[in-house]
Amino acid sequence: MPRDARRVVVRGLAIVALVALVALAPFFFASGLMAPGWAVVTFVAVWLALLVAGLVWVRRHPVRVIPLPLVAAAFWFGGMSAGEAWLGWTG
Repeated sequence: MPRDARRVVVRGLAIVALVALVALAPFFFASGLMAPGWAVVTFVAVWLALLVAGLVWVRRHPVRVIPLPLVAAAFWFGGMSAGEAWLGWTG
């Protein structure tokens, strides 16, 4: 694959990853249905940090953007599961 074509594909994947990250926002903002306020603030702050990192990296380092939705989903699911198991968060 020519270098320019590869660059276009990687940039396209990075944009899809940013869209997926934005699509995860309702999960982070609705965490308050189960988690306490301090945890919701933490979840939203982490999501915002990942979004800002993705927006900064999309032009210079688009490959770094691709795993961000997976990192966000793992953080949210892991945090909510841990809170339910160890801290007694219930819906």
